Amino acid sequence: MSNVGRHEASPALHFVRHYRLGARHPCRYSASVCVSSGSNSYVHGSEGRMLLDKRFEGDLVGTGKGEMLTALTSVKGSAGYVAIERVAGTLHGRSGAFVFQHSGSMNRGAQQLSITVVPDSGTGALVGISGTFKLNIVDGKHFYEFEYSLPQ
Repeated sequence: MSNVGRHEASPALHFVRHYRLGARHPCRYSASVCVSSGSNSYVHGSEGRMLLDKRFEGDLVGTGKGEMLTALTSVKGSAGYVAIERVAGTLHGRSGAFVFQHSGSMNRGAQQLSITVVPDSGTGALVGISGTFKLNIVDGKHFYEFEYSLPQ
């Protein structure tokens, strides 16, 4: 039987890799943040707008570019931020792009952070991607955990 004209679907993927110090192939990223020239002071003079520029290595190899809005309060250790970040690259051999949505807050030093893939934002071989992203900073080094699913 000939395989000419038949297309094998890529298998569905669901993958989690946790960061480990000293791992042979650590999942790392580097980030730079700069104040946007369009930064405004909306209410109390403590809000800001920043541009994100990231590089990912490990299971995800690529770049992330985005915009972040921040708000500080008069209480030390309390703040909030939201961001939209477009990630383009290769994830386990599949090339494409998708969008992360960030939402973070600090309540008197207690941090809460959610970074998720925006539904239906995947392109190329990453169409249909969903997932959550966690970041960890250990000894000044940035690591990530990305739990995601891709359809067949």
